[in-house]
Amino acid sequence: MTKIWIDVLTPKQLLFLTKISKKLEEHGFEAFFTSREYQEVCELIKLKRLNIPIIGKHGGYHLKDKLLASTERILLLIRHIEKIEPDIALSFSSPEAARVAYGLNIPHVCVNDSPHSEAVARLTIPLSKLLFTPKIIPKKVWEKYGIPKQAIIQYRALDPVTWIKDFQPNPEILKNLKLNLKQPIVAIRPTEAYAAYLRGKISNICPVTIKIAQKLLKLLENKVQIVIIPRYKEQRKVLKEKLAENVVIPEHAIDTASLLYYSSLFIGAGGTMNIEAALLGKPVISCFPGKTTFVERYLVNAKLIYRVKDPEKTVKLALNILQNAEKFLSSHKERALKILNHMEDPAEVIAKELKKRLNKLL
Repeated sequence: MTKIWIDVLTPKQLLFLTKISKKLEEHGFEAFFTSREYQEVCELIKLKRLNIPIIGKHGGYHLKDKLLASTERILLLIRHIEKIEPDIALSFSSPEAARVAYGLNIPHVCVNDSPHSEAVARLTIPLSKLLFTPKIIPKKVWEKYGIPKQAIIQYRALDPVTWIKDFQPNPEILKNLKLNLKQPIVAIRPTEAYAAYLRGKISNICPVTIKIAQKLLKLLENKVQIVIIPRYKEQRKVLKEKLAENVVIPEHAIDTASLLYYSSLFIGAGGTMNIEAALLGKPVISCFPGKTTFVERYLVNAKLIYRVKDPEKTVKLALNILQNAEKFLSSHKERALKILNHMEDPAEVIAKELKKRLNKLL
């Protein structure tokens, strides 16, 4: 049986790569996971009752700390991976996985939908035998990172399709967060403040999120339920200080897809939850502080996402959506379902291609 080592770094990667591992197992692979100490990921692993060894840690905000954490993690992974002796490594552009795999002569296979994350791409794509990516991202965008065109395999889908297509909402999320369906629910996600590709462009807290939430509460006279899902403990602390009495701020990782399913609107300053909400047919306002990504541009053109960077305009649009919720929800759901039905499952594509190309990889 072919052993495949899968390294998971973020919540999105956990959702995506665990789905891929199940498809790989159906095709005769034996999957082994590793992850790192990173609050949301560790909490999600616990929530899903997964047994994944935690090796190394996230480096935080500062460049030196990122470098030190990555270097230390590489050393720890070497010892662990030597014991497993995998045939192939798979990651969503994990710099440590790519480096360890290359150093131990293990073929590394990469998945990536974020060419805007340049540092990570430079550290992983040149060391990868194959790259799997959504078709909406041109191959030439990836070639500049040092991978040949023939090694790039595209799938006709966005990554969250993998866990959205067979998704069943869990109403327990309403009970757990003390929400009800009598008032609209607005979910908000602050930006990925520690990401290298946003370094120097934003505060590492979440002032825009706070401003939007405060204005919505005031204008709607508290007749709205706002849930803010922080990424880091620092964000959680500030949000609680500024908004604790008026909004719901989960203490731990939650079933975000179920929350989005019951929400009337999602306001996101990141990527994955924007896509999740859009594919679930929810109106999405993206206030991502960086340049428009390929995925975001696709969803904006599909009229599933509204791109608004100004907080005042965000609040104005949010009020319009909430005051005409039935119309917006109906049209968004119809468009999302049409698009979702035309997309293939990335997990199935990746598993089939890896099995087909196995002899060439080894």
